[in-house]
Amino acid sequence: MAEHGVRDFLLAKRKAAERYGVVDSALLPRNTEIEAALQEYQRLFGGESHVETLQAQRSVALDVMHRLQRFQPRLVGSVLTGTATPHDDVVLHVFVDRIETLSFALMDQGVPHETGERRLRLDPERTTQQPTLRLEVDDQPVELVVFNIDGIRQAPISPVDGKPMRRADLREVERLLATE
Repeated sequence: MAEHGVRDFLLAKRKAAERYGVVDSALLPRNTEIEAALQEYQRLFGGESHVETLQAQRSVALDVMHRLQRFQPRLVGSVLTGTATPHDDVVLHVFVDRIETLSFALMDQGVPHETGERRLRLDPERTTQQPTLRLEVDDQPVELVVFNIDGIRQAPISPVDGKPMRRADLREVERLLATE
């Protein structure tokens, strides 16, 4: 996951199980164990390069968050937790009644973007396809996951620990960058 940018825990587990001949899925690590191992791997082997990459990704996140402040952006995922690799996108949750409003705001700023979708788990029984806008800032891919305005009240479930996804607002990202 650290070397090839794989962010899908299940896919990574399947590849590892196949490579090492493991057939009992109960023997596979939990996602939280994998996340902890990624953090340890980056601490041991990433060094200054990892710190610089993470700081650059968080700086891009902060730039986009400032530009889109009226959509209440929140940083999520590996860039927030510190486990991002150079392969990872900056992922922001944004909140707006109509995706077109966000798209027009980006066009007004001269920011080219593409639309897409991302599958998210809302709770243990429900998943949803959320619209996304993909763009690039300083050669860093950024994915904006678009939620309705009331989506700010309930974060989707984290694929790592099954709890509500941690979201950082603009001020928290500023603090993260200030402490690095």
